[in-house]
Amino acid sequence: MENWDDRRFFLAVAREGSVNKAAKRLDVNRTTVLRRITAFEETLGVRLFERLPNGYFTTAAGEDMKRAVEQVEGFINDADRRLAGRDARLSGTIRISIPSALAIRLLMNDLTTFAKEHPDIRLEIMTTYDMPDLARREADVAIRISNDPPEDLVGRRILKVARAAYVSAKFLPNCDDEEAQQQLSWIGWTLDSSSLQWVEDSDHPDLPVSTIITDPNATIKALSLGLGMSILPCFMGDQESDLYRMPPGRLQQQADLWILTHKDLRNTARIRKFTSFIADALLRHHDLLEGRMARELPQIYLSGSQPTPGN
Repeated sequence: MENWDDRRFFLAVAREGSVNKAAKRLDVNRTTVLRRITAFEETLGVRLFERLPNGYFTTAAGEDMKRAVEQVEGFINDADRRLAGRDARLSGTIRISIPSALAIRLLMNDLTTFAKEHPDIRLEIMTTYDMPDLARREADVAIRISNDPPEDLVGRRILKVARAAYVSAKFLPNCDDEEAQQQLSWIGWTLDSSSLQWVEDSDHPDLPVSTIITDPNATIKALSLGLGMSILPCFMGDQESDLYRMPPGRLQQQADLWILTHKDLRNTARIRKFTSFIADALLRHHDLLEGRMARELPQIYLSGSQPTPGN
């Protein structure tokens, strides 16, 4: 399509409602986006956006353009996926979307090994908790912890990821003291119903959520400083030397771990090779992921009866 690149810039701004966010999505600077949008409007002789202090909003003409461009984008992406699905070469690019906690705390060694073993395959690793749109080629493979993966994707459920409540070792001497427990509070990641449900299902549902931290890596640091208690995946909490499961230490939540791709890409050689490799890597970590690697409580835990962590 003539001027498709201009339409690509237009679509990014229309979807994001912000020049800055569109620039980040397109991996260009803000000035480039402004210049391309202005030139596109001048070429068409119509205003596509209302430029307001709180963002860019499509005009009626802009909405018509957005619908038309999205339809063309769908045709292009469909053709690209179908062609990629016929690729039998172990070369090219694989765009991988993975939560940062899984990448940093568990799989980076494995991803590095894959990259070294297959130098003709370029990995683009995007650490995010947002589910990418694989139909739009925002990613080729998504690794996600979810009990409800998108129905339009194909993939493999590897195992269940266990979670438990963790606190700093500094708190353990007082963990059986009811008065001391009242001084403890939860660190959550949001205040939505799913986050609060985890607290309600825990062994300490009456303690308040006093702090919100959206990054689990930052939560680990806050826990080590004694800020509170938080539910973490066991593959994170059980690897931290100064964190322990809050007695009684039982596993509190479980969710499926999936490797997902688009149906048009599942037979692509490099995608098959990567998904098989990373599935094997995850299965090698199964004890840690499924919560069977809890460390023994230290001597500072002075309770008369010490339950076995993880039961």
